Amino acid sequence: MAYDFQVVIDTGDPHPLADWWADALGWKVEQQDEAFIRSMIEKGYATDDETTRHNGALVWKSGAAIRHPDGLERAPRVLFQLVPEPKTVKNRVHLDVRVGADNIESVVERLTAKGAKVLHRGRQGPNWWITIADPEGNELCVT
Repeated sequence: MAYDFQVVIDTGDPHPLADWWADALGWKVEQQDEAFIRSMIEKGYATDDETTRHNGALVWKSGAAIRHPDGLERAPRVLFQLVPEPKTVKNRVHLDVRVGADNIESVVERLTAKGAKVLHRGRQGPNWWITIADPEGNELCVT
């Protein structure tokens, strides 16, 4: 039996990082249902402390997600999950963002202007990439 999955990225600030990645990938941030959140608080299933405001909307503090504009059939959901500790070591898993060899430099330039940091350039045979870190230091390769 095959299973679906989502990718989860630990973060100290889920909503801005989800915004950054949605912009980086051309994806969409999943909207959170403010009425549902309020109803969970009213029914005692959640507290105000579990929420925050982001871009003027009431959202769950613990996370934000993004998805491909064509839906989950096209690519897995990415969830940005609030954790208390900062990132301290190199990722054991990272995402490769495939933009095509002619676009690598311009995409990296755009992402560094939005808070990414270039870590190094790599090459294997005819293939090359640039490894960068997102605003929280999570590595990704632009290929």
